[in-house]
Amino acid sequence: MSTSTPPGLVVVDKPAGMTSHDVVARLRRLARTRKVGHAGTLDPMATGVLLLGVNRATRLLGHLMLTEKAYDAVVRLGVGTTTDDAEGEVVAEVSAAGLQEERIREAFAALVGDIDQVPSSVSAIKVDGKRAYARVRAGESVELEARPVTVHAIEVGAVDRHGDVVDVEVSVRCSSGTYIRALARDVGAALGVGGHLTALRRTAVGPFTLEDSHTLEELTEDLVVLPMAEVARRIFPSCTLGDEDAASVAVGRKLRLDLGATGPVAVFDGAGEFLALYEQRGEAAAPVAVFAS
Repeated sequence: MSTSTPPGLVVVDKPAGMTSHDVVARLRRLARTRKVGHAGTLDPMATGVLLLGVNRATRLLGHLMLTEKAYDAVVRLGVGTTTDDAEGEVVAEVSAAGLQEERIREAFAALVGDIDQVPSSVSAIKVDGKRAYARVRAGESVELEARPVTVHAIEVGAVDRHGDVVDVEVSVRCSSGTYIRALARDVGAALGVGGHLTALRRTAVGPFTLEDSHTLEELTEDLVVLPMAEVARRIFPSCTLGDEDAASVAVGRKLRLDLGATGPVAVFDGAGEFLALYEQRGEAAAPVAVFAS
């Protein structure tokens, strides 16, 4: 199988109805290589930014410091579901018609900051070696432990009333590992009416946004791959090496060098080729991962 597609990152605008693995399978065909992986999953109902590595860049995915993500979402208040989203079965209905908009906005504001969040029971978190969602769909009761996450900001947009339910448009900036479905559930619980997610679109992962992304249809016509050097410069501090040090990096040697940051730091040769990720260990710089071809 040809691996002529250059190593790099493909930023996909994932459509609704596809799993992240479905997107990987499609890109494997487009790139004509089995070496495709993704960084961070998106639920089938969700759309938006999904990062995929191609060829040697698959090794880079695990090192990407994509600690902040952004989403646009619609939260429906007045209805709770088994999955905390529109794909689950309705488990509770309480009229939200009497909720004042100010109270709704206050409930969302209360979730901003460092919080302990209980993930949705249908998340991909493993419980005794099996995905939580698989256990739930097999009829098991799953209770996950709360974990610390950070919600940097929630902007509440339109608040639309439809009989007994209220649909709230929100934009969220949060740490990796935050479940937007769980935010919808928790706001509904705080307001005493239940809540779930009806729409979710990821607008950014780290420095990569919808402006960088392409639909699968667009990628079928023109497979846009961000070169590894560009990806590394966007994510990490960078350092350009002389010829002797660059040759040492190619074989994974430590360098007697101050990187200027603890790391990981992306190191480049004089021609701008991305060679490796290094980190500072005392007075030496040591390899984290070497990518030199």
